[in-house]
Amino acid sequence: MNPIRQDFPAFDQLDRPLHFLDNAATSQICRPALDALIRFETADRSNVKRGVYARAERASMAFDDARKAAMEFLNASLPEEVVFTSGATLGLNTAAHILQDRLQPGDVILVSLLEHHSNLVPWQLAAERRGASLRAIPVTDGGRLDLERLDELADRVKIVAVTHASNVTGAITDVARLRSFCDATGALLVLDGAQRAAHGPIDVQALGCDLYAFSGHKCFGPTGIGVLWGRYDLLDAAPPFLGGGEMIRRVNLERSTFAPPPHRYEAGTPPIGGAIALGAALDWSMAQDWDRLGTQERELAVRMLDGLAALPGCRIYGDTGTQQRIGVVSFELEDVHAHDVCQLLDSDHGVMLRGGHHCAQPLMERFDTVATVRASLAPYNDSADVDALLNGLEAVRRKLA
Repeated sequence: MNPIRQDFPAFDQLDRPLHFLDNAATSQICRPALDALIRFETADRSNVKRGVYARAERASMAFDDARKAAMEFLNASLPEEVVFTSGATLGLNTAAHILQDRLQPGDVILVSLLEHHSNLVPWQLAAERRGASLRAIPVTDGGRLDLERLDELADRVKIVAVTHASNVTGAITDVARLRSFCDATGALLVLDGAQRAAHGPIDVQALGCDLYAFSGHKCFGPTGIGVLWGRYDLLDAAPPFLGGGEMIRRVNLERSTFAPPPHRYEAGTPPIGGAIALGAALDWSMAQDWDRLGTQERELAVRMLDGLAALPGCRIYGDTGTQQRIGVVSFELEDVHAHDVCQLLDSDHGVMLRGGHHCAQPLMERFDTVATVRASLAPYNDSADVDALLNGLEAVRRKLA
């Protein structure tokens, strides 16, 4: 058994093996994050930022420590560059709101056909509000951004908003190429890191992006919490997204002035327990040997891809190589609906997958399908999980195909 499972309570004392391969949707919570959440909710539950009693001061200190953990995880310059959100979706909506005032009628937001809807719909709304338009980077047959087409798309591009890693094909974006494009065009670069954050710490300074969003529940923390990182000068120059308590400097009946970042973007009581638990999850992540875990993931991905390629009637979507990708693999069995595959694998084999369009309908259209089965790896997966998947698929194919 993979020893890292000891850090995940979900694998304790099960009556049957848990082959959890739906990590691209939500990972399991690590023990340090769960312990931190329980500790806050039982010993320190109180509001943060203004309380002067001891419990509130402990909570405020833990909340500040969580922001510092996120800063370190991202290699950000300042803790004030870290905005806590409810997840990547709110982070990307906030990013679209922050940047929309930079758009003029006729300007272009460059997205891609790989995008999750949470990095597509907010930009559609921003474009509608400002009279701008969206343009999409095409996707190769191998499920990667066709960056050879960038020069054709450059006219009037002001914002480039793309995934750091695809939630369907697992392809990791060549951010350096996009950074060069943005330098040449003057565009700002926004990255959706929801998938990439689960695979080790991020270096936003090395990436050269302007905004970066990710979710806690995909990187071994709780649900309902996420992070939007932004360059401080960008955050400081932009208006708030939501109004309410804690994001103001001064309020009277006529107008309000706003607090500096990050508080300007954290209206109301924040998800305190979630933030503290996320900080613990990020600390856990930073303590791992990601070179070893990356090798482990690639080996499991090879095992999975080879097994799927040998399965009659199985079509794999995206590049079947293991370089510049995360352990996310989408496929379908001929004449078997993705939902049927997932239900049978769960009920008969204890294998948990995701079936559907994965909130990526433009990509499904590109691949001429409506739904795929998706298997996605995490550090606690091992060869038994992959073998259970492949054996289960063979049984499903015999039963239904």
